[in-house]
Amino acid sequence: MKLTIITVVKNAINSIEHCINSVQQQTYKNVEHLIIDGKSIDGTTELIQSIISKPCKIKIRHFVKEDSSLWQAMNTGISLSTGLYICFLNSDDIFFDEDVLGVVQ
Repeated sequence: MKLTIITVVKNAINSIEHCINSVQQQTYKNVEHLIIDGKSIDGTTELIQSIISKPCKIKIRHFVKEDSSLWQAMNTGISLSTGLYICFLNSDDIFFDEDVLGVVQ
């Protein structure tokens, strides 16, 4: 069963890397991570690009687009999702441990 993690972000340079690492450390691997970036101007976009330019255990898809609201960005993520189930993980949040998705699955 494929899971989609959606992270909506705008100007979160101090927390987005921890969020991405939390997803990458999950033991359950049938996951895609969609990052919907609202055109960050603090270096967040560049940091995300540098992370995904390296090999990742879990596929990350990064989309940069101006949204009129948080809800529009979340709906964009939903429309791009290919997973059977969707989880939202905020840009300044992390999973409790590396087995969270495996337990949910």
